[in-house]
Amino acid sequence: MAYRRGFKTEAHSIAEDVRNELGLHPLDRLDPRRLAALAEVPILGLSEMVVDAPAIAHLLQVETGVFSAVTVCRGPRRLIVHNDGHALTRQNSNLAHELAHALLLHPPTPALDDRGSRLWNQDIEDEAAWLSGALLVSEAVTIEVARGRWTRSEAAQRLVVSERMMQFRINATGAAKRVARMRRAG
Repeated sequence: MAYRRGFKTEAHSIAEDVRNELGLHPLDRLDPRRLAALAEVPILGLSEMVVDAPAIAHLLQVETGVFSAVTVCRGPRRLIVHNDGHALTRQNSNLAHELAHALLLHPPTPALDDRGSRLWNQDIEDEAAWLSGALLVSEAVTIEVARGRWTRSEAAQRLVVSERMMQFRINATGAAKRVARMRRAG
């Protein structure tokens, strides 16, 4: 995906501002639930809903991977409904993704068209994915992993993200190349 000009810099700045607002050091874990509280965006887990409803039971017990999270909007208010049956690492990623939509002021859109087909704006989803990664794994953490302070696994556990997310951020920030350049420069 080709991001709009200046988007990655904007996302980095938003992530830094959020960390500052939460009183976090760049190496600290960002808890999406704390961010949601700060942003006044309530979070509702599927298990908190009517569990005897066939659709909810199906998502929690049968096809557990089909639904991750969605933001429900009513006017300017937002509510995140998420699958709290997922691993905590995935929940954190899902919540950060939905919160990224709010931070980027993405407008609410219908989930389905008039034929029941899912509507999807890839550019908006890609932006939210990029910002959620920047929120959960700061560039400072990726540099520390590239320097060898922590293994990828240790850093992922520390931040409660998946190793896949950690690797994505290491690649996205160019941390290994940056550290190699720093070492060559002496």
